[in-house]
Amino acid sequence: MILVATWDADELGRAGLELLGAAARLGAELGEEVAFVSLAGEGAASAAGGYGAARVFAFDGDLTASGCEGWVAGLAAIARDLEARIVLLPADELGGEAGPRLAERLGGTAVSHAVGLHAADGSLAWTRPVFGGKALATVTAVAEPVVATLRRGSFEPAEPHGGPVAVETLPAPASDGAVELLSSEAPASGAALEDAQVIVSGGAGVGDGEGFAQLEELAELLGGAVGASLAAVDNGWAPPERQVGLTGKSVSPDVYFAFGISGASQHLAGIGGAKAVVAVNSDPDAPIYRVARLGVVMDCREFLSALIGELRR
Repeated sequence: MILVATWDADELGRAGLELLGAAARLGAELGEEVAFVSLAGEGAASAAGGYGAARVFAFDGDLTASGCEGWVAGLAAIARDLEARIVLLPADELGGEAGPRLAERLGGTAVSHAVGLHAADGSLAWTRPVFGGKALATVTAVAEPVVATLRRGSFEPAEPHGGPVAVETLPAPASDGAVELLSSEAPASGAALEDAQVIVSGGAGVGDGEGFAQLEELAELLGGAVGASLAAVDNGWAPPERQVGLTGKSVSPDVYFAFGISGASQHLAGIGGAKAVVAVNSDPDAPIYRVARLGVVMDCREFLSALIGELRR
């Protein structure tokens, strides 16, 4: 069995559909059925049957009460029950935290940020970025089950096929008290980076918080979202949830605007799925130009002001 798990609640998101697409491909090549579990509600689970899941599950109870421990305990229980050979999770903050812990609990292998997979003769190889995204490595698991997080934009989403499947409700596992949730914070308002078709991202070259206010204005005009480099987050100009890169979010927009971002390997690792990169930087030798389709060598604040003026005009 191949188990797909997401945090989707009311409906399947893009990440969930990509996981189901990858699972369907694996299932066809390995002769395994696909199961789906929503860790946040029944809405997404009921929809998964229409995208190829043979069995769908949801938990009756709040798995967030004990933080990541609740998700890991719930996933471990269902993975053992289904004798899952593979567990697929989104490569986001929660997946990055839960994946390795789940693999250890199941006695299996963790594979993080997979961007490709290949199955042949019953064996499975995974492709993932290494050296800060400068290269790709193909790895095989030394033990099963394999718990893999899949990077957004690397796999084709599942197409509708199959009929409705009844949602099987599972009791939320009891927490062992190892983790206590002290507080929670609502995510920042604005379009989610993972779902944005246009991302306006800023780095150290933007200069200060006022520069990021310009980015917000441009993003609003373009119907996009605002991202940031690690340097911008470290300077306090943008919140951590807006960080793009190896230690931030991986994005796959149609257009990625990089304002004042030098293009360090850490950042480039997060924008590999972008269809087009537009770079604005005063340094003509900035590494960002190596991946940019369009580049403008000038002060990014001046370019921002001019672009915003043209769009408003």
